[in-house]
Amino acid sequence: MENLGIMSNFWKNRNAFVTGATGFVGSHVARLLVEQGANVVCLQRDAVRNNSLDIMNLRDKVSVIDGTLEDFALMERIVNEYEIDAVFHLAAQALVGVANRSPISTFEANIRGTYSLLEACRKSETVKRVVVASSDKAYGSHDKLPYAEDYPLLGLFPYDASKACTDIIARSFAHSYKTPVVVSRFANIYGPGDMNMSRIIPGAIVSVLRDEAPIIRSDGTPIREFIYVDDVARGYLLLAERIDEVIGEAFNFGAGDTVQMLDLVNRIISLSGRDLKPHVMLQKKIEREIDAQYLSAEKVERRLGWRAEVSLDEGLKRSMEWYQKNLDLIN
Repeated sequence: MENLGIMSNFWKNRNAFVTGATGFVGSHVARLLVEQGANVVCLQRDAVRNNSLDIMNLRDKVSVIDGTLEDFALMERIVNEYEIDAVFHLAAQALVGVANRSPISTFEANIRGTYSLLEACRKSETVKRVVVASSDKAYGSHDKLPYAEDYPLLGLFPYDASKACTDIIARSFAHSYKTPVVVSRFANIYGPGDMNMSRIIPGAIVSVLRDEAPIIRSDGTPIREFIYVDDVARGYLLLAERIDEVIGEAFNFGAGDTVQMLDLVNRIISLSGRDLKPHVMLQKKIEREIDAQYLSAEKVERRLGWRAEVSLDEGLKRSMEWYQKNLDLIN
């Protein structure tokens, strides 16, 4: 792949373990690793339905292990038996609404799951690089934006708090035990293959493709930043490759495209060429939702030379083309 910032042949025949590979972002990281020649092991919690490994046609190209992150013995077995060199920890209960309704299951997966995996990595003789997915949500609410890496983590709502804990635990392993861990904090990720229609971009795209009014589950005023999934996968691999330079640190990744939710949906409608109006569900702001969140990616550009390559308009166009071709996969 051209202009990715990925080292030539770095991943060829390396053993990589991707948690969360059955989900949207993890499947794209697994796909890029496979394309780069890595031997990829994936963790699958639920095998009762097709997941992103199937959607991305990866199932026959990776090794799939059934189980949960919270199972420490299993984590230890995987990293040892498969002689794992690189770990990409992307698995999480990532839905804000679910976290608000069920904080315990979210904390179990996102917090206990993280320290179980990291303890297995700490004890391993083969693991040389671990990239842990935090989130812009870990920052919580700050008066001054964009978020910079030295901002305190003030995430207080259940999902936000779980990612703040993930973030701190990961850096604790690096600083306390010299475990080769680095933390990523990405903005909102979108792109082909995201089957979660409760997220605003896939939900709006599928609605307009079906000639239905897209739904905005807020008053339309929150401001967010979005980053295309190919830029994200490239960022994950870059952190792993450069681990010796970044152990114990956190890096923001964003595209610099900030947009209000109503404007975002209107942009999707415009790209579709359809004559639709969004349905704004609420007339006032949602409790437990932060008004504005966006990141400074200055540090990762300065230190590692990474920058987003796909603009929001281009990413939305690519996404819409994918959903148009795959509408039959969506319930």
